[in-house]
Amino acid sequence: MNNFLQQLAKDLEGDLYFDKTMRVLYATDASAYREMPLAVAIPRNVDDIKKLISFAHKHKTSLIPRTAGTSLAGQVVGNGIVVDVSKTFTQILELNAAEKWVRVQPGVIRDELNMFLKPHGLYFGPETSTANRAMIGGMVGNNSCGSNSVVYRSTREHLLEVKALLSDGSEAVFSSMNIDDFHRKCEGTTLEANIYKTVRRLLSDYNNQVEIRKEFPKASIERRNTGYAVDVMLEMAPFTAGGPEFNFCSLIAGSEGTLAFLTEIKLNVVPLPPKETGLLCVHFNSIDESLRANLIALEYGPSASELIDHYILECTKDNIEQSKNRFFVQGDPGAILVVEFSRSTREEIIEIAKKVEAQMRAAGLGYHFPLLFGADTKKIWTLRKAGLGLLSNLPGDEKAVPVIEDTAVDVNDLPAYIRDFNEILKKHDLYSVHYAHAGSGEIHLRPIINLKTEEGNKLFRVIAEEIATLVKKYSGSLSGEHGDGRLRGEFIPQMVGEKNYQLLKQIKYTWDPENIFNPNKIVDTPSMNSFLRYTPGQKTPTFKTVFRYHNQDVLQHAEQCNGSGDCRKTHMSGGTMCPSFMATRNEKDTTRARANILREFLTRSDKVNRFDHKEIYEVMDLCLSCKGCKSECPSNVDVAKLKAEFLQQYYDANGVPFRSKLIANFTSSAKLGAIAPALYNFAVKNAVIGKLIKKFSGFAPDRSMPTMYKTTLQSWYKKNVKPAQGNRRVYLFNDEFTNYNDTEIGIKAILLLQKLGYEVVIPEHIESGRTWLSKGLLRKAKEIVNKNIALLHPLISDETPLIGIEPSAILTFRDEYIDLATDEQLEAARKLSRNVFTFEEFIAREIEKGAIRKEQFTTEKRVIQLHGHCQQKALSSTTHSVKMMTLPANYSVETIPSGCCGMAGSFGFEKEHYDLSMKIGELVLFPTVRKQPADVIIAAAGTSCRHQVKDGTGVHALHPVEIMYNALA
Repeated sequence: MNNFLQQLAKDLEGDLYFDKTMRVLYATDASAYREMPLAVAIPRNVDDIKKLISFAHKHKTSLIPRTAGTSLAGQVVGNGIVVDVSKTFTQILELNAAEKWVRVQPGVIRDELNMFLKPHGLYFGPETSTANRAMIGGMVGNNSCGSNSVVYRSTREHLLEVKALLSDGSEAVFSSMNIDDFHRKCEGTTLEANIYKTVRRLLSDYNNQVEIRKEFPKASIERRNTGYAVDVMLEMAPFTAGGPEFNFCSLIAGSEGTLAFLTEIKLNVVPLPPKETGLLCVHFNSIDESLRANLIALEYGPSASELIDHYILECTKDNIEQSKNRFFVQGDPGAILVVEFSRSTREEIIEIAKKVEAQMRAAGLGYHFPLLFGADTKKIWTLRKAGLGLLSNLPGDEKAVPVIEDTAVDVNDLPAYIRDFNEILKKHDLYSVHYAHAGSGEIHLRPIINLKTEEGNKLFRVIAEEIATLVKKYSGSLSGEHGDGRLRGEFIPQMVGEKNYQLLKQIKYTWDPENIFNPNKIVDTPSMNSFLRYTPGQKTPTFKTVFRYHNQDVLQHAEQCNGSGDCRKTHMSGGTMCPSFMATRNEKDTTRARANILREFLTRSDKVNRFDHKEIYEVMDLCLSCKGCKSECPSNVDVAKLKAEFLQQYYDANGVPFRSKLIANFTSSAKLGAIAPALYNFAVKNAVIGKLIKKFSGFAPDRSMPTMYKTTLQSWYKKNVKPAQGNRRVYLFNDEFTNYNDTEIGIKAILLLQKLGYEVVIPEHIESGRTWLSKGLLRKAKEIVNKNIALLHPLISDETPLIGIEPSAILTFRDEYIDLATDEQLEAARKLSRNVFTFEEFIAREIEKGAIRKEQFTTEKRVIQLHGHCQQKALSSTTHSVKMMTLPANYSVETIPSGCCGMAGSFGFEKEHYDLSMKIGELVLFPTVRKQPADVIIAAAGTSCRHQVKDGTGVHALHPVEIMYNALA
């Protein structure tokens, strides 16, 4: 087969991969399933897809359409060729604002479509929790809904027309048509004609009509995705008099790529929602209370009614990003119902909220009714949407598994259904997470099961069987929006009856006689507890790691990634994670891919050192160690930590590269350069010598090199700073970058603090260890960490904090120091971490106390554009920088919506990474800096960030310390 694949790769204009690495990365999605594909294709155009269809026919294989790969039922897992259109089929082709429709390719991201539509006053309604990376093709395939489905219903209701390739490679357009056109379509011998003839025959049969209406889920359930939507088509003309015009789009929506390959999609769009939105976040003592109250909320026309249970609320406490979004939570509620009202004015919403609260209180439901507006609403929706990822935070092997997470019933049946559901779980000594779409009768329910055990694997199936029976009792749908895939496919005969199931099979094999489009989904699916990520009873060795993994091991930390794909959002959606993917749009460069590749080899390697695989090295290579995933990944997967651990273990087997040693030993090299800084600076700036140095070191020829200051900060401090008894004392961490390169910033920091009334002491310590950490040399970093803990922890307290200038250095005390401290020093490390601050955090804290006042600064007007350092954003916040720099009366600060600058320590210096580094800078940061007027100050706390801005734009950015020093009155 490899020879045939090699020929196919030559024939395609796009790319074809059949190496093990890429196959591993596409073997999973966001479900519990794993199956190695034959190959991965990235088609460039429609002709490529036609060639793939022809190849599949000839070689008896299959094609699995894929966009963002966030399916929860295994829809994009299979042993054929995965066809990923997320990188190349991304165009918005046409908008007709007057007729309110838009035509797009399947790889257009839902949120980015709405960014495009907004200036036209238009909006595509269905909103999945993955909307910042979910693509329209996937939304059509799954018939996605979202939190606002009580208003906008599902994707099916907005799908007007599709252009598709049929299984014989022919092109077809499916859209609304009158009865005459429908019958004309049935004429002829083409595959398309046969498709129309078959559906006419099947749905004209009276017995079939009776059976469909009897067995399919209640029509009152808006979210129903059980099998193919023949129940919807049956209500159309010519099968139902007076019904809407026939349109195969209703069948294609929810068909999971099993019938045709979509190349263009025409969608209905609607006017933008009312400008004013308020969230009534009602607190309850129990799930049951919240579901009964939900029926009251629905009487008042909400645009959403979403449930968050106490398990998810608990998970938010330990997530850096989501803990900030808990501000509205009072006590420890059993559940919170987030009820959204959209109206023309805030006053209307306030009045409605009062009525809802009064009626709920009269019914004895709810104890706290905060009503939130403006920016706060986004925080709450972010918390709610993080639910799926947060559930992966559970340490150990027990996880909240997707097995019966998508059931939907009539909203009036929901309280009783959930009571029965929990009785079933109680019988098995299980408990479940409850969250999501209360307003439309669908709660995402995830029991906690260990799928690595034989018992857990069997329980996975038993629960599915028993809940399927319960759903049928309520005439509900086993899938509301996540689809059948291979998770629920085998239960479709039970849900719609055997006769209807055979009808669905006839439809599948009429469209796709040779079963080349995404086989074994919806119909003829394998057993739902086969092809799982985890083999029951699997054994893995005990991993001896350098880092500490709290309540888990390194493999379990990688397994926290559930594939939800938050790392696939682009720079247009904001945030830091994941800079390399934002620039390349390659799945291989996602945070998810790095966790997947590590999980694969730590689970399935036959080597003694399971880290010793070149495939892991290749996928980890473009990780910038920005720490964005540590805070933004709702599953808390810290890939920078995993990469560093991997590198140490990989180097144990393969040796440490010269350049890595050189970068790690930065402090020693800088110490030598500081003996004759002028000579060092001449050498690195000289065109000939500098070029040779870069070539010898493996650095990019176009990258400028950092220079030495004329003195070190340590030397300046000893000469110029005398003890000042009685003043408020602070300890300044003299990191290696400030000491040798950014000395002037360090001097200004000391002078600024002294002017503000503080005694500044540089305590005895050694380098931070950041350079060793960045290159994965963890054993040396551990020595440094524990030496610094021993030196500093006796001095540092709440009254005498340790503050730092370079974020990447000072924030190691909060992060890696705790993970590398010896058991004996762990408590000291934790205590130390609580009293370590970035310079901006410290000043902001003192401002809060009233210890620093605006009268101490100028009244001159200045505008500042702030770029936040990645680790600052992950482990702290840029709000402290803003608070500090807006203290002067007429200083205003705008935060640049940039992620990583692209430099990331040594990453942007390395010759093979330079181009990507600059490409990342060009996403947001460089264009924003270039368009600023000359008098605008660019602020950046990171030494790498300032270097990148200078190389990329020619602009000299200032550390916030410099800005505040210059602003002194």
